[in-house]
Amino acid sequence: MGNKEHFKFSNAVILAPLLAVLSIWTVFWVEVKFGFNFNDYGIYPRRISGLRGIVFSPFIHGSVSHLYNNTIPLAVLTAFLFYFYRQSAVKALFIGVVLSGFITWAIARPSYHIGASGIIYVLVSFIFFKGIFTKYFRLVALSLVVVFIYGSMIWYVFPVEGNISWEGHLAGFITGLLMALFLKVNIPEPKKYEWEKEDYEEEHDPFLRHFDENGNFIEDKSDAEPEIKVKYHYRESKEE
Repeated sequence: MGNKEHFKFSNAVILAPLLAVLSIWTVFWVEVKFGFNFNDYGIYPRRISGLRGIVFSPFIHGSVSHLYNNTIPLAVLTAFLFYFYRQSAVKALFIGVVLSGFITWAIARPSYHIGASGIIYVLVSFIFFKGIFTKYFRLVALSLVVVFIYGSMIWYVFPVEGNISWEGHLAGFITGLLMALFLKVNIPEPKKYEWEKEDYEEEHDPFLRHFDENGNFIEDKSDAEPEIKVKYHYRESKEE
C-alpha cells in the first residue's frame, strides 16, 4: 500500500465512524432545538409511505438514552468494517441499510420503527459470520472480539421487550448473515512456505537432504574445510 493509499485508508477508518455518529446526533439536536418530531419518517410496515423510513429511520432516535446506546456500537463497528473490509465497506453498508430496512418494513408490527440499532445488528452479524466463513485468522479473531463485546445482543432479536423494535434487530441480523454468505470481499492469501506448495519436491530441499530414508541425521560435510593432502616426492641420491 502506497503512502497516498494508506492516507486515504486511514482517513476512511476515522471519518466513517465520525460521520455516522455526527449525523445521528445532528438530527436529534435539530429535533430538540426546533421542536421537530421526525418519528413519522421512520419505517411503517406495509405502508407505501413507510418505505421512506428505510433511508431516514437510522438517523432518528426517540430519546437521549436511545441515541447514546447506539452511538458507541455504531462507531466501533463502523471502524471495524472500514478497517478490515475497506474495499467492500461502502457496498456492505449500503446493502445493509436497504435490505434490513425492507425486511423490517415487510415483517414488523404496525408502528413507526426508528433508530440505528438495525444497522448495528447488520454490522455485528456480518463481521461475525464473514470472519468465520473466511477462516482467515485475523478476521476470525475479529469475530471472536465482536462476540465477546456484543454477544449478549442476540437476545434482542426476540420479542423480549415490547417497547423495542426486535423486528428491526432480527432484520439486521438476517441481513448481516446473508451478506456474509453472498458478498465477496478481498481476503489476503495466507503465506505458503516452499514445503506447502503442490509442486514441491523433497529431494530439492536443502534441509531434508540432511536426513536419510529412515529419518536419521546425516552430517553435511559440504561446507567443511577440504582435507589437505600432502604428497612427498623423494629423490634417491646417487652415490658416486
